[in-house]
Amino acid sequence: MAERDLLIVGAGPVGLALALALKDSGLDVALADARSAAAVAGDARTLALAHGSRLTLERLGAWRGLPVTPIESVHISHAGGFGRTLLRASEHQLPALGYVVPAGALAAALRREVAAAGIPVFDQTEVLELAPAEAAVTARLGGTGAPASTLSARLVACAEGGMRADDADTVTHDYHQHALIGTVGVAGGHHGLAFERFTVDGPVALLPCGKDYALVHVAPPARADELLALDDAAYLAVLQGHIGSRVRLTGVSARLRYPLRLRYRRQPVGKRCVWLGNAAQTLHPVAGQGFNLALRDVWALARTLREHGGDPGDPVTLSAYARARDLDRFGTIRFTDALVRIFSTDFLPMRHGRGAGLFALDLIPPLRNFVARRMMFGARAWP
Repeated sequence: MAERDLLIVGAGPVGLALALALKDSGLDVALADARSAAAVAGDARTLALAHGSRLTLERLGAWRGLPVTPIESVHISHAGGFGRTLLRASEHQLPALGYVVPAGALAAALRREVAAAGIPVFDQTEVLELAPAEAAVTARLGGTGAPASTLSARLVACAEGGMRADDADTVTHDYHQHALIGTVGVAGGHHGLAFERFTVDGPVALLPCGKDYALVHVAPPARADELLALDDAAYLAVLQGHIGSRVRLTGVSARLRYPLRLRYRRQPVGKRCVWLGNAAQTLHPVAGQGFNLALRDVWALARTLREHGGDPGDPVTLSAYARARDLDRFGTIRFTDALVRIFSTDFLPMRHGRGAGLFALDLIPPLRNFVARRMMFGARAWP
């Protein structure tokens, strides 16, 4: 049976980033993914990277050459009331508040660096079972056309997959909303301007992506059914009505949908196991915090393993990591959840309160700076 210090389950952006963060740590690291490398690199989803995530990817050597689109400013408003604010990168002496990148392109860039570091990746290899013991975790592996095998690791990092709803350590809240995603054309270019428009049904986000906008349109399930049934021209008219005359939208791609739930583990660590990314927490897409939080988790875990040394699965080491991430992790979960709840009600006093809050945000630079730094660096506001 093969033995490793660390087995990373999932060779997507989160798992690959962790492997890179530990490439010269002296730990024997391997990754396993049920998908092929081509399938991971072909992921067409888009990720919103905060400025803090750019700094991390630069440290990992995976930033240069990434096909990113800068977000130079973000226009935030809500339907049915006054008040709006505009966050600008120039106010913070930065080239961009964030960036949009295809998930597959980011995975491919990270994979190249992992290969250059000589870290093995077992593609099309599913982790069928994990059996933690006192000294190590035994992983039973299987794959397409390959015989089952076992691998022993002192620590397993689960960086892919969701959480079971019946897990006693998992908290779940169904927002009763679905997200429609796609690509939207814009006349005259987007000039790096992103939109976050809150409606009573849910937020509508347009994120600069190449020459177009990446769309995230949140609505209740029944309304999502109606929107999907519209032809492109009719649906585009709905979007234009939400955004108003600020930009002119010219076309829309095919739309996909997925349900939105908040789901997170109370503890991101267990016996010789740690959970990262969507295996640790799945957030609402409002404010685009999910992957950025995951990348901060990755960096903190790598730093903790380096500082403690020795057995990476030692309970003292894993507890230290969990404590270090508690403020930022739960702060981001609560921040995102609060945004959804506050902006998804049409209760009149709440609507006026939202408008007043956005108005104050626009008038008070220190408050605007706080929100921008929170979005760029997380609850602890560190790069």
